[in-house]
Amino acid sequence: MKKIKNPSVAGRFYPNNTDELLNLFKQYENDIKIDSNYISQLVISPHAGYIYSARCAYQALKHIKGENIFIFSPAHKAYVNTAAICDYDSFLTPLGEVELNKDIISELQVEINNIAFEDEHAIEVQLPILQYLHKNFKIIPVIVGQNGTSVVNNIISKYWNDKSCSFVISSDLSHYLSDTQAKKLDEISAYMIESNDYRKFHPQQACGAASIIGALKFAQEKNYSFIRLDMRNSSSAANDKSRVVGYGSWLLYEGEKNTYIAKYFGNLLKEIAYNSIKSKGNVTLKNYPCVLNQFGASFVTLQKNNKLRGCIGSSCAHRPLIADLIHNAYLSAYSDTRFNPLNESELSEIDIKISLLSEPYEIHFSSEEDLLDKIIPCKDGLIIQDGQYRALYLPSVWEQLSDKKLFLYSLKQKAGLEPTYFSKTFKAWKFHSEYI
Repeated sequence: MKKIKNPSVAGRFYPNNTDELLNLFKQYENDIKIDSNYISQLVISPHAGYIYSARCAYQALKHIKGENIFIFSPAHKAYVNTAAICDYDSFLTPLGEVELNKDIISELQVEINNIAFEDEHAIEVQLPILQYLHKNFKIIPVIVGQNGTSVVNNIISKYWNDKSCSFVISSDLSHYLSDTQAKKLDEISAYMIESNDYRKFHPQQACGAASIIGALKFAQEKNYSFIRLDMRNSSSAANDKSRVVGYGSWLLYEGEKNTYIAKYFGNLLKEIAYNSIKSKGNVTLKNYPCVLNQFGASFVTLQKNNKLRGCIGSSCAHRPLIADLIHNAYLSAYSDTRFNPLNESELSEIDIKISLLSEPYEIHFSSEEDLLDKIIPCKDGLIIQDGQYRALYLPSVWEQLSDKKLFLYSLKQKAGLEPTYFSKTFKAWKFHSEYI
């Protein structure tokens, strides 16, 4: 006889009526703007009542597909040390049954614990959204305890190359803080997720922390990037800012964040930079992609008649990319001391170029020759510093200075040093950039 897991929170966390549920998803389909058409194998998705978090979850689950979907849930109702699976054949929702992939489940060296699944909502609330968005899939539900990080990491690593598999990390963020406190903590959590910084991620930052850490470790090993899709908390629906729960959704991108931004939002960034120049920095934006709230470093270069007209930027990410871009576009037009401020008649004549900088990393070298050996022309941007003397060249400068020694000598002059200057305190960093 077929063993079916009946819904536990239908009618409480989400509508129990099929038509009502479908109408809700059709409303999401019409109202929610999906930032890109990128299909990811792994997402982080919240799991609260639909009134609070379903819009956030919808954006995450829209970005995955696969015949076999692993769902990693925290253990809310029963103690689980590392991880647990179940021996059900299917989960039932108001939209019908969702089959489990018993073959994959049998391969997992994880204990069977049906009791842990009985009243667990963190898997169940993902299912109706998945059913609406995707067809012909099976699930592999795994409940993860506080010591289950390595289980999650091992499962993702084992099945990642099987493109029929995808992964949902089911997790909310902060719990029952004030709105102000929650936003601060959730931004810290978001920054850690987006930096693949798993070592200090604390269980109090998210109920699914163990699974998030496992995914972050995998992302760091692969040099993949988490892309923010949405961030909010329960106060947006409940109008109660005294005790809120935080929600966030991310997709995992197989590459660098800046590559993703340049590919999907390059034209938008140029439009934002132009509007900043036109309005002299007084830009008000609504409904822009949430990934632009991630910290980022940008340079804005202005050209007129193929000649430099201004260039100012940030060497390190220290604020949301959108704020950095707006500020640097304004400064490049009006505060580059090498040029007079841009006048209104020039607006139609300028060409805007944007560079998105990766995090710089220090080059360790024993001599100037050793430093030059570690620089890759046309690829590496370079930052040098000795005491108060500091300067940066973008990778695009290689177009004018293709010789490594001349590149470095020119950069020293830009910093205010002699071209042949070198000392024991001389430091250098290199970085990459996405050019728009």
